[in-house]
Amino acid sequence: MRATSSRNRRATLPLAAALLVLAPAAGACDGSGTAAAITRLTVGDPGPDAFAPVPQSDTTQLVRAAKTGGTKPADTPGLYGGTRQASRCDAVKIATFLRANPAKARAWAAAEGITPDRIDAFLAGLTPVLLRSDTLVTNHGYADGKATGHTAVLQAGMGVLIDRYGAPVVKCNCGNPLTAPPAKVSTEHARYTGTAWPGFSDRAVTRIAPRAPEKGAVTSFVLVDPGATSGFERPAATTGAQDGPPVPVPPTATVEGQGTGTATPAPGDSGSPAPGDGGATPSGSGPAVAPGDSATPGPGTTGPAYPGGTPTAEPGTGQDTGGQEPGGDPTAPAVSLAPEGTPGSASAPGPEPEPPVAS
Repeated sequence: MRATSSRNRRATLPLAAALLVLAPAAGACDGSGTAAAITRLTVGDPGPDAFAPVPQSDTTQLVRAAKTGGTKPADTPGLYGGTRQASRCDAVKIATFLRANPAKARAWAAAEGITPDRIDAFLAGLTPVLLRSDTLVTNHGYADGKATGHTAVLQAGMGVLIDRYGAPVVKCNCGNPLTAPPAKVSTEHARYTGTAWPGFSDRAVTRIAPRAPEKGAVTSFVLVDPGATSGFERPAATTGAQDGPPVPVPPTATVEGQGTGTATPAPGDSGSPAPGDGGATPSGSGPAVAPGDSATPGPGTTGPAYPGGTPTAEPGTGQDTGGQEPGGDPTAPAVSLAPEGTPGSASAPGPEPEPPVAS
């Protein structure tokens, strides 16, 4: 009897050891053997520990990109959105706030890897855009005199400032520094906190890969208007005044399901198009843009010089040609939203955010 028990113990030891080795893999996401914690941050919500609250920099009135999830190159045409010839992501207001708060300025600069005296120049070199997909970042709040980094997902429609390599570096509605998310974090095996918005899926969370420095900085970003009816070029480090004319939506940024769903507008949202918004078409009232289709440019307009060399313009046709966006989750729901509310002017930080508008 004792011999049998001894054999059983020896037989079970290798199995137990194997289970101990395999156990962390089921939830390992942050290199520590435990599932990573990711905070969901919704449009219009500055989140806790904001550096410099700046309302009216986000929008609920946005048609998401058709394919999201995986890793996307930052210079992909149509990866980001924006309102042509307009922006409410106020980098000047963020810089002014930080100058008036030296302790926050020191912490903010440290998170961005610069010295406090370079904050103004750093912010002046950024470009305001809108996220067109739920995006994974490291969000840095301010607590106990220093910047505190946490992995977060920013909801599509949120305004961010991107650098010349296309990386999101500032969250507009709170002024928080943004850096790349941890490489080992898996969005599909994470523990999520914060409110889940309609259409959220851990498989549809996008990582943005900055352009490699050896390829040179991006000189112009191809954005898509909130209604996904047209694209336009925005030169790097400009805020809308130098935006190019409307052009077809890049094939890499085509949308699906337009007119199939409407998000609840923010409180006070009137549903009227914002002045200077480039004439975004209300969901369901204009021509739907099916995958692979492109809007017809106006007379005399030409396609943009897309960064990265794709897609290219077909000579003599004015129509864009190009391949499918790499990666992503083809089953992720595309959300079509109503036209954005009539905005007021951006106000100083206050307790109640204004209605969101596009960047």
